[in-house]
Amino acid sequence: MEITAKMVKELRDKTGAGMMDCKSALAEAKGDFERAATLLREKGIAKAGTKSGRETSEGIITSYIHPGDKLGVLVEIACETDFVARTESFRTFARDIAMHVAASAPLCVKREDINPELVAKEREIYRKQAENEGKPAKIIDKIVDGKIEKYYAEIVLMEQPFVKDNDKTIGDYVKEMIGSLGENIVIKRFVRFRLGE
Repeated sequence: MEITAKMVKELRDKTGAGMMDCKSALAEAKGDFERAATLLREKGIAKAGTKSGRETSEGIITSYIHPGDKLGVLVEIACETDFVARTESFRTFARDIAMHVAASAPLCVKREDINPELVAKEREIYRKQAENEGKPAKIIDKIVDGKIEKYYAEIVLMEQPFVKDNDKTIGDYVKEMIGSLGENIVIKRFVRFRLGE
């Protein structure tokens, strides 16, 4: 059975799980929506959506220094309890995020953090490109929207493909950790330093 984008979105809306997790679950369940939701729950992924509103007042700040000492990252990641913040799996997760920031150079944590002027400028560039390529006026908006989504995936940390596993985004990885640790986890902020910049 073909797994459509609509099916994946519907399952994601219901469970709060990542797009790739929903697609995999639907494929494994051969398109059976309820079975796919059950599979996600069994894996603990669907729990992430229910925990996202809980307060995160504990956590850690971790660092990553790239070999050669010319690139470094500090990242603040919050969770609900000090107990979880001290677990090895949470610390490994934090180090993974810091390493990812070093490798992928995002500009912000989530798309709401982007300066709207920057997005407007990109939209204008994409619009001019489409016009210069002679694209029909009625589809230019769709082309621009598609390019903006790709732009977000390049610069927004939560939407970037995870460097250790390109099949999932950082947002998917966060949801997996929420599911496995049983607490809300929030990447608060990061700073990326490169020598001479």
